[in-house]
Amino acid sequence: MEKQYCKVGSVTPIAAKADAITMLEYQYQNFLDKAANMKYSDTKLGEFFEQKAKKIQKALDSLV
Repeated sequence: MEKQYCKVGSVTPIAAKADAITMLEYQYQNFLDKAANMKYSDTKLGEFFEQKAKKIQKALDSLV
């Protein structure tokens, strides 16, 4: 019987710095949009999205 390798949950590192910045900017904007949409309906979820956006902003600041 041959060994099989599962790729579920595997992470591919981003080698190019420009690609990482682009991806983080997209995620940052996405979380801000989600936080704005959830602000009045579910405050806990909105706060969660705002926290994620702040963490991504810190990562962006360290890269730039």
